[in-house]
Amino acid sequence: MLPAAATGLPPDWNYEATVAEVEAIVAQIEGGELELADLFDRFELAVNRLRQCEAFLDAKQKQVDLLIETL
Repeated sequence: MLPAAATGLPPDWNYEATVAEVEAIVAQIEGGELELADLFDRFELAVNRLRQCEAFLDAKQKQVDLLIETL
């Protein structure tokens, strides 16, 4: 298993919790109740969280590829 440092994520990072956070942010944005500055801050946070998810999935894909190669 890849250590958290290999993905650049904190050791307590959780994929499902991060996806739920992004979904909550999207709901806030779609709700139309945010001030413009807050909207951009929330959007930036969502993008950062999605990048974390992408890094996690990429690292796991590499791990699976390596396991398949060793079979």
